[in-house]
Amino acid sequence: MKIVKAIAALVVVVVIGITGTIMVAPEETATFLVDVKRGLGDLEQKEITLPSGLTYVYLESENTEADTLVLLHGFGADKDNFTESAPYLKDFHLIVPDHIGFGESSKPNPADYTPTAQAKRLHELFSELNLDRKIHMGGSSMGGHIAMTYAALYPAEVKSLWLLDPGGVWSAPKSEVMTIVEETGKNPLTAKTEDEFRDVFDIVMSEPPFVPGFVLDQMAKKRIDNFELEQDIFAQIKSDSVEERVTGLETPTLLVWGVEDRVLNVGATDVLEQLMQNVTTIKMEGIGHLPQLEAPKQTAEDLKAFIAGLEQ
Repeated sequence: MKIVKAIAALVVVVVIGITGTIMVAPEETATFLVDVKRGLGDLEQKEITLPSGLTYVYLESENTEADTLVLLHGFGADKDNFTESAPYLKDFHLIVPDHIGFGESSKPNPADYTPTAQAKRLHELFSELNLDRKIHMGGSSMGGHIAMTYAALYPAEVKSLWLLDPGGVWSAPKSEVMTIVEETGKNPLTAKTEDEFRDVFDIVMSEPPFVPGFVLDQMAKKRIDNFELEQDIFAQIKSDSVEERVTGLETPTLLVWGVEDRVLNVGATDVLEQLMQNVTTIKMEGIGHLPQLEAPKQTAEDLKAFIAGLEQ
């Protein structure tokens, strides 16, 4: 991802040259850099309002004739959690939504934010998008929790699962973050201040991609604004175990876990391997909770090799 980092740095230099200083318009500059990242993956932002009245904002790639790969972000994240990986996944028709409750999608409150409710909403979204063929589905953390739930509810519609440190496996050994949540009642994955958000950034990744400080601050503002709703959503997903739901699930699954994950214990791989029927596991040394951001090229290449093997 050195090329992407170089391009991002170059764009910052160009913007500074145009504006005189980045602080003149940090929000606009941050948005511009996000658009650059999306462009590298041929991703275009779109939105659609469902018959239920909820609006999904999502990214979609141009390769609409290829197999569809839906990518689901985790708790507190948004659709741009996959822009680092997207340039290496151009073989697929990518659809990357903001979950309801996150990013730019609708945020009803109160509402049902359990993985089952989110999976059913996604099913409605896919129907509106006329995805009339089986899809590959990837999910990070909470997104993996939702992806497994979707495959359990609609097994005939999912070709394969790509699970990146997925949640919902609560019988696994406790992680550092989950221990803090249980012992203190404080969720270190949420933030009320810009400094707290930077702490979140450090917790979830061992090898984070380069992100300029002013971009981090713009990201922090969105999380701070969503703080109260995130408390409710986290409580709902933490009370939902996916284990019984996926017992015996036959969907071919690539399970990827960063060994240095502080959010969810890598020991959950053993649980899922026992419950699910067709699991291939990759444990990534030196990587934390977000392999698709920390090692985007490797995780994408592993996925492509896995799917190619299914088609032989």
